[in-house]
Amino acid sequence: MSEFAFFRFMTYNMLTMEEQQHKDEIVSLTEQVLDARGIECDSKISKISEEQLKGILEEVRKLRKKKKNEQDSDKDAQDQLDLAVQ
Repeated sequence: MSEFAFFRFMTYNMLTMEEQQHKDEIVSLTEQVLDARGIECDSKISKISEEQLKGILEEVRKLRKKKKNEQDSDKDAQDQLDLAVQ
């Protein structure tokens, strides 16, 4: 289902090159957004307007940014712990 949404993002040239290169991550996050919205099948995705697709992609980008920030925060905390141990 979310791969179909990814295909629609590609069709409308909505994705950055970096997002295109991280297809699996985008598909996974899109799945989360679609589940949250109660969209469960390709037939519903095919009927979504371009504006609605943009909204879904914005939510995907927010989730992706949040995930990256959490990973960076965890890495910073680990680096500080490593320095403290030395």
